[in-house]
Amino acid sequence: MQTKKIEAGIDQYIDSIRKDYEANLKAFVDIPSVSADPAHKKDIEKMAEAALNLLKQFGAKAEIIKTNGNPVVYGYFENSAKSPTLTIYNHLDVQPADANEWQNPPFSLTIKDDLYKGRGSTDDKGPALAALYASKYVYDQGLPLNIKFIWELEEEIGSPNFLSFLKRNKEKFKTNSILVSDTIWISKDKPSIAYGLRGMSCVLVKLRTGKKDVHSGTTGGVARNPIGELSQLITDCYDAKTGEVKIPGFYDDVLPVSEQELDNMGKAGFSLDHFKKAHELMAVRVEEPLEAIKRIWVKPTLEVHGIVGGYTGPGVKTIVPHQAEAKISMRLVPNQKPDKIFKLFSEFVKAKCPDAEVIEDGSLGPFIGSCKDKYNQAAAAAIKNTFHCEPVFTREGGSIGAVVSMDEVLKVPIVFIGLSLPEHGYHAINEHFDWQQAKGGIKLFADYFTKVQKL
Repeated sequence: MQTKKIEAGIDQYIDSIRKDYEANLKAFVDIPSVSADPAHKKDIEKMAEAALNLLKQFGAKAEIIKTNGNPVVYGYFENSAKSPTLTIYNHLDVQPADANEWQNPPFSLTIKDDLYKGRGSTDDKGPALAALYASKYVYDQGLPLNIKFIWELEEEIGSPNFLSFLKRNKEKFKTNSILVSDTIWISKDKPSIAYGLRGMSCVLVKLRTGKKDVHSGTTGGVARNPIGELSQLITDCYDAKTGEVKIPGFYDDVLPVSEQELDNMGKAGFSLDHFKKAHELMAVRVEEPLEAIKRIWVKPTLEVHGIVGGYTGPGVKTIVPHQAEAKISMRLVPNQKPDKIFKLFSEFVKAKCPDAEVIEDGSLGPFIGSCKDKYNQAAAAAIKNTFHCEPVFTREGGSIGAVVSMDEVLKVPIVFIGLSLPEHGYHAINEHFDWQQAKGGIKLFADYFTKVQKL
């Protein structure tokens, strides 16, 4: 009876809350909750307060829980002790954004027709609010399901304090299953349910060869150039044209992918042309869709994110820089251990460039789950029921540190129901979300909640 009541009223409910959803999304996006920049510490605190107040406004019990770093916002709709419990995880911290590169101000949500433009709109504030609105709806309809919320504020820096936070609050977060809405579909017509995530090891490589920048005419040819040496070191680490990592032992522990899983990947409907268009890539390393999928989902990588050093102003300043820094990360796949990979990388760098300093800047392990359990199958049924197309099970190329921690501590099934599309621009310039995905997401979550309650 409750399921029919929920289904009957969901469309009218969604239409009625659109303006409210947009207002709350703007309130969230307008807070520059950049976790990577200490200068935004007060904005992180402001974000936590705004999230707390919204949960309470929705009728949820809520609190801010301190960690050794940024706080976690916890809320819940409690039905009864006899009802099953579902925990929803999202994060409310965001990537940095340079306003000079954006078409619209990144931290002032621009609403144009069905589009919501702003940093954090799709990663991950828009999906978080969609899940909240769906939860509020089924709770008000009397669905016998306890729903908990974990809204983190350190995901974009690898969730360094989440594991210790979770261990301290293990009893508070007892649950039957977890829903994570922080993943990307293959395309607008191909909803995706992830069952695996890559891990990551982030490093800073610093090289100092002098006490100050010096004249390239009077010292060039004799003075060491740290930018050049780091560039050579990066070339030693990997082949930039193919992506092959040349560090000995890097691939040793990679878990082989079964033929059946490869076959399923080949049927996922991945289009390399759409991929290039969505991410605005002028060229890519591979031409075969299956090879592209393997490189994103099941193979480890090494990427260079930036080299800092020397003169970067207009024109040419003829100096030899005295220091430089390379920012590097390695995405890891099942069976690879971040500690071992960092050790291999560090030893390799020291052998090639003994004067370089290697600093670990965060790490997390990969995650692999099952796509055959009853919760994932319920998610697939809910997607088919609301978006009217068959979802595909995928692995996700990105990383979510909190997932690894929740898997370790809470030991319950984790389901990934993301709402983001490739063209929404995760971590990119001009990130955006849209009402159709939010609207469909609210309906999807409500349908999934009814299915989970029956399990």
